[in-house]
Amino acid sequence: MMKNYTITVNGTAYDVTVEETGASAAPAAAPKAAPKAAPAAPKAAAPAASGAAGSVKVEAGAAGKIFKIEKNVGDAVKKGDAVVILEAMKMEIPVVAPADGTVASVNCSVGDSVEAGALLATLK
Repeated sequence: MMKNYTITVNGTAYDVTVEETGASAAPAAAPKAAPKAAPAAPKAAAPAASGAAGSVKVEAGAAGKIFKIEKNVGDAVKKGDAVVILEAMKMEIPVVAPADGTVASVNCSVGDSVEAGALLATLK
C-alpha cells in the first residue's frame, strides 16, 4: 500500500511517498526491544519505590538528556501536563502525565542521560 504525505522542513515542502511493506518485520522487532527495556525500569525504580513512589509511571518516550523538571513532588498534575522536558536531537520534548494525579517522586535530575522507557517520575 502506498501513502503520500507532504512534509514541511524549515519552510520547504517535500512530497513523500511511503510504501508499506510486509507488516511482520516491524511488529516482530518491537516486542523483542520492549521486554529488554521494561525490566531495566523496575530495577532502577526499586530503590525509589521503597519511599513515596506512586503507582502511575511517567517514562521517557525517547533517549535523551533531562533538560528541565517542570513539576516537583507534591504538585498536582492533569493528564497531558508536562512533568519533565527531555532534550533529544536538539529538540525539547515534553514528557507528560499519563493521568491526573499528584507527583509522588521525581526519579531524575537535570543533565541526566536517559534511555527510552526510563522511569522519570511517578504519580499517585
